[in-house]
Amino acid sequence: MVVPFPNVRAAQQVGFERLELLKILDIYGRMVAAGFWRDYAMDFGKDAAVFAAFKRTAERPSARIEKRPALRGKQGMWALFGEAGQVLKRGHDLAGVLSPLERRLMKVVED
Repeated sequence: MVVPFPNVRAAQQVGFERLELLKILDIYGRMVAAGFWRDYAMDFGKDAAVFAAFKRTAERPSARIEKRPALRGKQGMWALFGEAGQVLKRGHDLAGVLSPLERRLMKVVED
């Protein structure tokens, strides 16, 4: 007698798409070059994908970028969190959520 395997599906995992990851790693590389960040970590869970950037490895992340698809229809699936855990920006578009980090890279150049 043959017994079929139960119909068990693995839990879905939230991740970054290639273009999303390219945008995040682009800003990460520029922040490293400017001396703001030194390390990063990624976490892919059932509800969210998280990219965390660190000044020093042993500390809290300086910035955390979260993708939560469940919030797509509400306030937007992207969120940028600061070092103390405060929400710096939320939105539907990744580029808009990364704008506070872009502003941090701008420097005033005098003649």
